[in-house]
Amino acid sequence: MEFQTLKEDTCFYFHGPVNIGYLRNGEEGMLIDAGIDASTMKKVLKRLMQEELPLTHLFITHAHSDHYGGAHYLQNQRTVHTAAPILEEAILQYPILEPLYLFGGNDPLSELRNKFLEGTPIKIDQTIEEGFCQIGSFSIEAILLPGHSYHQLGLLYQEIFYAGDSYFGEKQLEKHGIPYLTDAQTAMDSLHKLLTVTCRGSVPGHGTFEENFQSTVQANLDYHKQLLDWLEEEIGKKKDGMTHEDVIASMCAHYQVRTPQLSQWLLFRTAVTAYLIALLKQNRVTSEIKDYRWVFKIIN
Repeated sequence: MEFQTLKEDTCFYFHGPVNIGYLRNGEEGMLIDAGIDASTMKKVLKRLMQEELPLTHLFITHAHSDHYGGAHYLQNQRTVHTAAPILEEAILQYPILEPLYLFGGNDPLSELRNKFLEGTPIKIDQTIEEGFCQIGSFSIEAILLPGHSYHQLGLLYQEIFYAGDSYFGEKQLEKHGIPYLTDAQTAMDSLHKLLTVTCRGSVPGHGTFEENFQSTVQANLDYHKQLLDWLEEEIGKKKDGMTHEDVIASMCAHYQVRTPQLSQWLLFRTAVTAYLIALLKQNRVTSEIKDYRWVFKIIN
């Protein structure tokens, strides 16, 4: 992981597969997210010790295990005041909720209870809502950015924005084909909101720091629009409509995503459904329960 300075003595980040932010204010230091596991956190702690930087606080942008999986190890090694968004904090304290909701509310099979879907529970000391807030000595603006997760918050500090997974680097969009979302319409609303954020630069959860990040945000909007247009056209080819499961299979095949395991298929099922939700909200498709199946049709 590469440790980069964004604003001298104040704002930094660890650049890796999942970015981790770091803020400093005098004798206090705060990580923004914690990586996927203990090995990631060990590297972070080693570098902070080498740089003689303090660590007193942790903020988790959203409750996906690649962003909080290393937090349990950190809390066992250090006394850190841990903050998280409302609602997300419930999942952080009871991580079984993620495989539970992905599995449609049924008790999750053992194969779904892995570190990619279910991190180790952590203690949350402070819950945060949108707006200006105080975490220790850090005066921060929290910006609500749902769509990828239910109550994800980005943090703006000293004109540097830590965006969580509200947008992805363009390489990450291409890699995943169908990005993980819970509601594509809400995600696009968050992207439009990001375009109004005034800052010196932004760090996404996956990607690189950019001063002119707005072009990457626009690329995300364009990509989501492309997927929505494709999906509407695909459903329109079927006079009698398409079942939910057929839509999932068709979209995954077209974008060549790999789902060899149940856990991966469930993630893409959620993502495809997120785009269907957007089409419903935009009144571009309609749906009904027909012969015990959820069926989608375009609106002529």
